[in-house]
Amino acid sequence: MAALMRSVFACSRLTSVRLPVCVQVKRDVRALRRKPLRIIPPESHREKRAKDVREPTPPKSAPDKLQRDRDTEDKTSVQEGDTERTHELKYERARAVDKRLSKVVTIAKSKKFRERHGQILLEGQRLLIDALDAGAVLQTLFFSRVDQLKALPAEKLKKANLIKVKFEDIKMWSDVIMPQGLMGIFGKPDHVKMTFPVVQVQNSLPLSLICDNIRDPGNLGTILRCAAGAGCNKVLLTKGCVDAWEPKVIRAGMGAHFRLPIVTSLEWDMVSNYLSEDTKVFLADNFWQNIEQTTCPPNKAIDYGWISSDPRRIQKIPEDDYYASSDEGEDNIQQNIPNIPIQRYYEPWAQGPSALVIGGETHGLSLESLLLAENSRGRRLYIPVVPGIDSLNSAMAASILLFEGRRQLKRS
Repeated sequence: MAALMRSVFACSRLTSVRLPVCVQVKRDVRALRRKPLRIIPPESHREKRAKDVREPTPPKSAPDKLQRDRDTEDKTSVQEGDTERTHELKYERARAVDKRLSKVVTIAKSKKFRERHGQILLEGQRLLIDALDAGAVLQTLFFSRVDQLKALPAEKLKKANLIKVKFEDIKMWSDVIMPQGLMGIFGKPDHVKMTFPVVQVQNSLPLSLICDNIRDPGNLGTILRCAAGAGCNKVLLTKGCVDAWEPKVIRAGMGAHFRLPIVTSLEWDMVSNYLSEDTKVFLADNFWQNIEQTTCPPNKAIDYGWISSDPRRIQKIPEDDYYASSDEGEDNIQQNIPNIPIQRYYEPWAQGPSALVIGGETHGLSLESLLLAENSRGRRLYIPVVPGIDSLNSAMAASILLFEGRRQLKRS
């Protein structure tokens, strides 16, 4: 028993022995390095937590923020010039199946629809700005981006219907390979009410252009562009020409429709009403022979390269004041072609008010144009070409003759 008590007493003395400081510090450091115990929740709690991670709960303020974004997007502020006045333009979004979009194709494809409703279709920022500056009335504007409205006059957009559509929809309805995302439906412009650029008016000359049987849209658009560049004071389109407000003609014209008056669908007996009494009418003629010394070659239909000799057409013959019918045949028409002198295009001809008649490549000039030139003591203008070349493009011939006429009028 005594030995047991001695051993217990010895153990108590050992436990009360204090360790050195360095050893105690090392133990404390090892304790800090120990990882905490990981508590694994039950299986039901784990499944619930994983579901919450996959479907996060939106904050309560998110719906309010989305609504504010929609309200901001529905209104855009466009600043006018350098002034501080701000105009708010309201627009609507096109529905999935909107009949107004299909109307765009109808206006573009149907001349009868354009004439019946008095509407035209313009596409692209430049054409829209030119039309608005000239006073054309915008009815409906389709756009794909809100910032596109900033480039257009804000005051003239307020009275129009602004419809935001997807770019894919505009691309589907457009004939342009790379559309800009802007399409506008305008009321058909009236040349009397339009305001043309001051620079164009100041540089205009007493030179008019008459289009006869121009059937190709690209040719007519190019001719109109040449007429604007040469400084013509007006363009007259007789019946038989392609519609000047067809989209292809408008694109080829590059804004010429809004730079000078264009009168369409004229009967020949009305053409003289748009010309002054002292205006001489000249014909762009594709003469098939070489001109030597004479200025008045044989008077045959074949001599007039662009003159229509179709006996089925009703042509007026001034000598007997009656109309030749198809029963009289082509020979009778050839015998009654007016005898109009011919000259090279660079010889003097534009010495005063002048009008130039351009015929189409397929149907050619009509006999009515020859009668008009004969009554005004005009001439046929011939452009020499290399032998073997059938004829020049009508748009190319128009550009050569118009700019030559401009040169002669500026000198005189």
